[in-house]
Amino acid sequence: MPFDPDSSSRARNVLGGPLLTCSERPLTGFFRNGCCDTNAQDVGLHVVCVLVSKEFLEFSKASGNDLSTPMPAFDFPGLRPGDRWCLCAARWNEALHAGKPPSVVLAATHEAALKIVSLQDLKNHALDLQ
Repeated sequence: MPFDPDSSSRARNVLGGPLLTCSERPLTGFFRNGCCDTNAQDVGLHVVCVLVSKEFLEFSKASGNDLSTPMPAFDFPGLRPGDRWCLCAARWNEALHAGKPPSVVLAATHEAALKIVSLQDLKNHALDLQ
């Protein structure tokens, strides 16, 4: 199923509202459209909008997913603490259970994340709850 460029406007976040942009610098998302949108092609479910920390980047690298080293061949700039990124829901859940979850932007986290993680766990690490 090809990506529908208008699907982000119809996509819902974990709170039931419209899915907001996660990051355009660096450009994130499975479709590199700035949103944590998904479809059947996104088997990794890159749907959790996070604010990466040094601690999380070190955890991810030690777990075999180096997100801090640039990979120009894949147009990947490498992440730095403070960047927002659409993270795989399973990786966020893994970091949660290791005590190293990055903070979450709920309004930019796709509702598909709820297939892997609970809303309460996401809320417990949310940046955008009052």
